Amino acid sequence: IGENCCGKSTLADALHVKLGGHVVTGKDYLRMAKSPTEAASLFQQKLQSAVNGENILYVISEKEHLGLLPEGAIRILVTADLATIKERFRARMRGNLPAPVEKMLEQKHGMFDHGDYAFRFSSTQDDLDTFVQAFESAL
Repeated sequence: IGENCCGKSTLADALHVKLGGHVVTGKDYLRMAKSPTEAASLFQQKLQSAVNGENILYVISEKEHLGLLPEGAIRILVTADLATIKERFRARMRGNLPAPVEKMLEQKHGMFDHGDYAFRFSSTQDDLDTFVQAFESAL
């Protein structure tokens, strides 16, 4: 769980290598059915069964998707400082960060900070491999 360009996918990929399972990003679950409502229902069922079964690493960057997480899901907040997020977004946009996009990043910065998380990972302060090992040991 985290803002754009904070390192969520990098962490999910590292956890996937270590723990296996499936990585689902954002609205990818919509491919599960023709209607968004049916897809969300199917995905919630799959997430619920994953609480005590196969790992699903759900990468969330929009608050609206938090409601899909079932009770018992392990929530990890992924953060990065604003300057790093802007630089990563600029690179993603081929070196150009338009002012409206920069303003959007500034407005969204910290939007997940006050939630209830089992783990917190800062991609600008924490070592990825150390975090993954600590996470695996805590399971």
